[in-house]
Amino acid sequence: MPQIILGPSQTKKIDGSVKKAGYAFLEKLAADDAVPGLHIEPINGSADPRVRTGRVNDFYRAVLFKVQGQGDEAHYVYLGILPHDDAIAFAKTARLKVNPVNGIAELVKASEPVAAQPAAEAAPEGGHGAGGAAPQPPVHETEPAAEAWSLLETRGVDKEALLDLGIDAALADRAMEATSDDSLIAAVEAAPQWQALALIDLAGGKPVEDVRADLGIDRVELSGDEETDEELLAALQHDAAKLQFAFIEDDEELRKAIEDDDFAAWRVFLHPEQRRYATGGYNGAFRLSGGAGTGKTVVLLHRARLLAKRDPGARILLTTFNKVLADSLRTDLRRLDSSVPIASRLGEPGIYIAGVDSAVHSVIQMAGSEVGAAITEVLGSRSPSIGGRTPASNWLDAAATVPDLPEELRSTTFFQAEYSMVVLPERITTRDEYLRVRRPGRGVALDRRKRQLVWQVVEAYRARASVEGSIDYGELAAVAAAYLEKAGCGVVDHVLVDEGQDLEPAKWQFLRALVPEGPDDLFIAEDSHQRIYGQRVVLGRYGIRIVGRARRLTLNYRTTAENLRYAMAVLAGGEYLDMEGEEEDSALYRSARSGPEPELVPTDSLGDGLSEVAGRVQRWLDDGVAPETIGLLVRDARRAQELVQGLEEHDVPVRVVDAHRDVRPGRPLVMTMHRAKGMEFSRVVLFDVSHDTVPAAYAVDKLTEGDRADALLRERSLLYVAASRARDELVVVWRGQPSELLP
Repeated sequence: MPQIILGPSQTKKIDGSVKKAGYAFLEKLAADDAVPGLHIEPINGSADPRVRTGRVNDFYRAVLFKVQGQGDEAHYVYLGILPHDDAIAFAKTARLKVNPVNGIAELVKASEPVAAQPAAEAAPEGGHGAGGAAPQPPVHETEPAAEAWSLLETRGVDKEALLDLGIDAALADRAMEATSDDSLIAAVEAAPQWQALALIDLAGGKPVEDVRADLGIDRVELSGDEETDEELLAALQHDAAKLQFAFIEDDEELRKAIEDDDFAAWRVFLHPEQRRYATGGYNGAFRLSGGAGTGKTVVLLHRARLLAKRDPGARILLTTFNKVLADSLRTDLRRLDSSVPIASRLGEPGIYIAGVDSAVHSVIQMAGSEVGAAITEVLGSRSPSIGGRTPASNWLDAAATVPDLPEELRSTTFFQAEYSMVVLPERITTRDEYLRVRRPGRGVALDRRKRQLVWQVVEAYRARASVEGSIDYGELAAVAAAYLEKAGCGVVDHVLVDEGQDLEPAKWQFLRALVPEGPDDLFIAEDSHQRIYGQRVVLGRYGIRIVGRARRLTLNYRTTAENLRYAMAVLAGGEYLDMEGEEEDSALYRSARSGPEPELVPTDSLGDGLSEVAGRVQRWLDDGVAPETIGLLVRDARRAQELVQGLEEHDVPVRVVDAHRDVRPGRPLVMTMHRAKGMEFSRVVLFDVSHDTVPAAYAVDKLTEGDRADALLRERSLLYVAASRARDELVVVWRGQPSELLP
């Protein structure tokens, strides 16, 4: 049977009926390419004798390359569906070739010279080399020549180094002339994908040898002036070529590739660096960090799929901070591969997908009557009953029972942080233990007297919970961890964690106890810039040793360079530490896309802001923007309700998304910035980012100095999360004075 290879799509927007016809065409082709009705025909006068077109219907043609090789069955590289005349015109000029410097398959325009030369045999200045890239849009000079500095030269990169990687000589010239990130992105816009990403990484400061290693670039020797079919097939399998070419494994994957507009965005094509992390083997826990939109979750999903396929009996937990994000992981895993076995219970073969709290609950149920001993170990002498969850408001009630407690310590935030960061992970059950314990990472100094008063509050909190038979989520995780440690047997074989930066210590202890230490035990995706819950955590304190097994993704695939630059500027002034206690450098992050600058809209009042948003959303809808790709984000539920009511008064119906209501198509979506975590939209409005709204007073007021600093850091991270949801357009609206956190 012929092998279908998905290539860089040339398809413009087409309706569903054409997509279905396209899938039917490829399904028949994959079964038998000799069927007469397919009309697989060469093109007279084409630059590449391998190019073909096939009949999808009376008006549309599929564009393909036929690569026979030595086997009986042909390989067909599918490039998309175009109207008949457009398909013929494109097929005449397109060429599928092997880069002679590094052996990477590339789709090039035959109107360009195609002979690439190594650095030692560089083409004359202005000539073209390996990439044979399509004509590029002009780079508009925005600075006087005397003040313009080559971006790549400032990074210590010269043209010879680019040619030695296999970069097209003409593209190398344009890249060396670029004086900013924006002009570089414009220069690489139509280049082969691997070349574009290599240049963006180099401009971001990544060393040439690291780029070479990330893309798997080695020098090659072709057998002659023209590559053979066998050499081309090998080139299509190169890790860097897989950024644009994917061997389709089955009919379901083929159908999704045709019918799902964004299937190719991440479900098929992975950067070689992402692929390496998704498929690699590790001698213990591994941590993958990266900014918003860099593909951490994508890697996690591919890795879960690979582990399940590699060992059908493997027990895999795919988990994250809460149920909403877990549901999103489940949906995306199904879209990636609907054949992957999904386990219905923790500890069964397959992939069990759940929030951490749900996994904790499963272990508590497994423990049965043995949970009592674990409760005593963690909480001391108390009722073994663990019915409902203790409300956070109980902390203030407990504090009220200690009249001498200093006023600055009378906050739920302080006690939740002290309890989760010190008391629970250390399993403190007596006052003397608390007086002796170290409190690393806590920004609130406590002398002996203050510790005694704080412990009185803890005792009052625990006593009331014992009487009521309640337990909070952190306590439950600590109890489950204690039970698992005593049981001494792993419940699962692999744990994969998304959004790890938001988990508290007891939950890390639980996850560590859930899987035996060993190869590929824990795989953690995190971004300290997106920590919007809880306190800073250092994994090594909770038995999770990462040393030497941590990597970072820096290339953003979602957000335009302009939107990313604005979102990263929100973080300025804050200190961000990763989960090993090392400082994060936000300057490393780069985008592979460009677009309009974020639009900043000051208004005089709430009413003016609502009118502004209503008009903008209506214009987007009138322009044909899909309603559900418009995200309207606010700080809290109260602002969400104001926005919904205001837009409805302007005859712009919207839909609220919260913990109880999911995303559905048909209307623009209103949600809090917290709820938007893990989502993306083509267009985003950040509404009412005003001085008295962000940061939220209730989140930062009446806190001790140390806790307030960390709360402000979380508020910055929340605004960063919200701004980085925008793929294409970002609009920021405020009334009166803007938030102090805006750039």
